[in-house]
Amino acid sequence: MEDNAAPPPSRLVTYARPALIAGAVIAVVCIGLLIVIFALDSFNAAAYSVTGKSVSDATDEARDIRDLYSGARLGGVIALVISGVVAVASAVALYRNRGGSLDGDDDGEDYDLDDLRDE
Repeated sequence: MEDNAAPPPSRLVTYARPALIAGAVIAVVCIGLLIVIFALDSFNAAAYSVTGKSVSDATDEARDIRDLYSGARLGGVIALVISGVVAVASAVALYRNRGGSLDGDDDGEDYDLDDLRDE
């Protein structure tokens, strides 16, 4: 009898699915954060320009407005890149080991359509 049992999943594969989910959720949150930051920057620039000044001026006040959300923007971009890399790496790990068994109850038997159809 031929043994068609899949090898047990590696330790990397057991952590790949949660890492994929976490990476995707963090990426979506970071994209939302960056959209909110863009909207706030646009609002601040529009409110500042009502007085006839430009946010691209070389004044200290204009520079402060431009740099108001720079830390959050940089953190959001870094978190987005890291979570994207984690999500892609875990997706590749899951794809490469897609034939492996995920449950320990697999006894190695291989069923085809005829076996399932017979009662």
